[in-house]
Amino acid sequence: MSGVAGKRFGIIGPLAAFSRRVAAKEVGRQRGQLSRGVTRLTSHVVFGRKLLEKSGQAEIEQRYDGELAAGRQPISENGFLRRLGLMKAAETSTLTAQSLLDQSKLSPRDLSLLSLFDAFEHDCEPYSFRDLILARKYQGLRAGGATWMSIARSIHRSGPVASLTALSLHAEGDDAVYARHGEALSELDGQMLLPLGRADDGEIEERFAEAEAAEHESRFEEAAALYERCLGLDPSDAVAAYNRANCLKLAGLADEAAHSYALAIKLDPGFVEAWFNYAGLATERGQPATARRYLEKAIALDRDYADAVYNLAALEYDSDNLAEARRWWARYLELDQHSAWARKATRGIQVIDMQLNHRAG
Repeated sequence: MSGVAGKRFGIIGPLAAFSRRVAAKEVGRQRGQLSRGVTRLTSHVVFGRKLLEKSGQAEIEQRYDGELAAGRQPISENGFLRRLGLMKAAETSTLTAQSLLDQSKLSPRDLSLLSLFDAFEHDCEPYSFRDLILARKYQGLRAGGATWMSIARSIHRSGPVASLTALSLHAEGDDAVYARHGEALSELDGQMLLPLGRADDGEIEERFAEAEAAEHESRFEEAAALYERCLGLDPSDAVAAYNRANCLKLAGLADEAAHSYALAIKLDPGFVEAWFNYAGLATERGQPATARRYLEKAIALDRDYADAVYNLAALEYDSDNLAEARRWWARYLELDQHSAWARKATRGIQVIDMQLNHRAG
C-alpha cells in the first residue's frame, strides 16, 4: 500500500506483531511520522493488539469511537504493516463489507472492531471468501454469548486467522473461545508473531504503561522518572518526553519541565501540544515573549487550535496589546461560539472596545 508520506501515525497500546522501532524507521523512510500515542495532528491511529490484554472492552470501544469522532482513521496492526509494505496482502478479495455483513449476519460494529484487531485476513474491504467463513463463525460465537473482545483475544493464539476456518469454534460464555474436537474442547494456543521485534520493546511498553498509570494517579515525580526510563530505552520518543514534561510541571519542577518540553519539540517539531504546553509554562514563569512565540508556532501548525488562539488573545490582553487581543478573540469565536470560554472571549472583546473608545475620546 502507499500513502504514508506526509501522514502522522500514532499508536495506542502495546503492539503484538512487530516492533514500534522498526515501524518508525520505515515510516520515516517513507516520509511519514510515527509517535506513541495520539496528538492533534495525528491522522491515523494504530490500535495495538495487546490492548486486548490490558484494557476493558468498554474502554477500547470508547477510545475507538473517540478517534472516529476526531476525524482520525483507526487501523489494525496488520493494516499498518500492509500500508508500510512490510506484510503482503492476503489473497485477492472481492467481497464488500456490506456483502459480508449480509451473508454472515454479523453486526457492522462487530465487523469493524474485529477487523481492527485483525480477526480477518483483511483489515478492511474488500474481504475474502475465507473472511466470510470467519465472519459466520464469529456470529455463531456471538450468538453463544461471546463478546467481540473475547473472540479477538482468543483467536490469535492459533496462529494465522485463516487456520480457524477449518476448526469448529465454541464459546464458553464471554471469557474465551475454544476449538471443539468431538465432545472435547481445547484452548487456541501457539500465538505467532512477525519476526520484527527487539528484545527490549516489551520493556519499553511495560515502563510506558507504568508511567501512564502513575501519572493518572497523580504520582507525578514517579511518573516522570518512569518516562525518563522510557527515553533511556528509546531516545527518539517525543511523547515520552512530552508526558515527562507535563509530570515535572505538575510536580513543581519547572526548569526540568522546560528542558523536557524542548526535547519533545526537538524530537518532533510538529508536536502541537508540546508547543502549547511549553507556552503555558513560559507564561507561568513570567516570560510573555517566549509564550507568545510558542503559541504562534502552535497556531501555525494547527490554525484551528482553539485553546492556543484563546491563550494568545489573553496573553496579548495582559500585555496591553489590545488590538491583537481583540483579533485573536474574534478568531476564537469563529472556532467556538457556545462554550463558557466563548462567552469570556465575547466579554473580552466588549471590554477592549470600551477601552479603545475611551482612549480615542
